[in-house]
Amino acid sequence: MTEILPPQKPAKSPLDLHVLRYFLAVAEERNITWAAELLQVSQPTLSRQLRKLEEDLGVPLFVRGAKTIDLTAEGHLLVDRAQTLIALADKTERELRDSQGNLNGSIAIGCAESRSMTYLARRIAAFRELHPQIRFDIRTLTADLTQERLEQGLLDLGLMSEPVAVDRYDYVRTHVTDRWGMLVRADSPLAELTVIRPQDLVGATMILPYRPEVQREVLNWFGDVAPQITIAATFNLSMNAATMVRNGVGISFSFDVPVVDDGLRFRPLSPKMETGSVIAWKKGQSMSPAAAAFIEFLRADEPA
Repeated sequence: MTEILPPQKPAKSPLDLHVLRYFLAVAEERNITWAAELLQVSQPTLSRQLRKLEEDLGVPLFVRGAKTIDLTAEGHLLVDRAQTLIALADKTERELRDSQGNLNGSIAIGCAESRSMTYLARRIAAFRELHPQIRFDIRTLTADLTQERLEQGLLDLGLMSEPVAVDRYDYVRTHVTDRWGMLVRADSPLAELTVIRPQDLVGATMILPYRPEVQREVLNWFGDVAPQITIAATFNLSMNAATMVRNGVGISFSFDVPVVDDGLRFRPLSPKMETGSVIAWKKGQSMSPAAAAFIEFLRADEPA
C-alpha cells in the first residue's frame, strides 16, 4: 500500500521584502542608529533582523565597525538584487491597484537622447488628453540599460536608437531619423567647415559613444582614416560629451541634439550618417492596462 504523505509547506525565503527594505536602509546609511531612526524602528529590532538575514543566507553582509558599517562583497551583490526586487514589487503593486475603474496609473519608459523624443512627447500629450490620470515616468538611459530593465520588468517600454537588437521585442518605428555629426568647439578650425569628411579628422582626438554597436558604425564611417584617430574618451550622455568638448578633451561624434551653446558647434558628416529609432516592449510581457492602452495608441499611429 502506497503511503500518502501530507503536503509539504513551501520553504520560506529569507528574502522578505520588509527585511530587504531594512537592509537597504542600513546599506545606504552605513549606520544602524541612523537607519533605525529613518525606519522608525528600535535599534535592537533592526540589528536582530539583519543578523537573522545573514544567518538565513549563510553569508556575512556587513563588516561592523565602532561607528559605521561597510558592506561585504555579498552585501554589495544583495544591494543590487534587493533594489531590483523592491522596485519590481512596488511597480506590480501600483499596476494591480491601478487596474480598477478608469484607466490610470503610470507607464515607465527608458529613453535615448534622440530627436525621436519629440515624437514620443507628442504621443504622450495626445494620450493624456484621452486619459489624464495616466502618469509617465521617463528615464534617460542607453539602449543597453533600457534592454536590461525591460528584461527585469522595471520598464514598460523603451525608446532606443538603432543599431539595436530587437529580436526579443515587439516595437513600432518612430519614423524620425537622427543625424550624426561632430560636436566641436567654436574656436576649432573644424567649426569653419560646412560638413566634416573623414579626411578632415586625420590626427584628431575623439570622444565616441561607448556602445560597441555604435562604435562599429563610427569606425566604418572613418574608413581608412580610422587608424589615424585617437580616442580620448567614451560617453553615454550627450551632455557629458558636450562638457568634455567644451573643456578641451577632444571632439565628439554625436547626434544633432540640443546641447550646443555659444561655445560649441555641430557639423554634419559627409557622407551623411543617419540613425532610426524604435519604441519597443518585451514580447509576451504582461502589461498593465495603462501600458497596454498606450501601446495600442502607438500602433494606431503607424503608417499603413
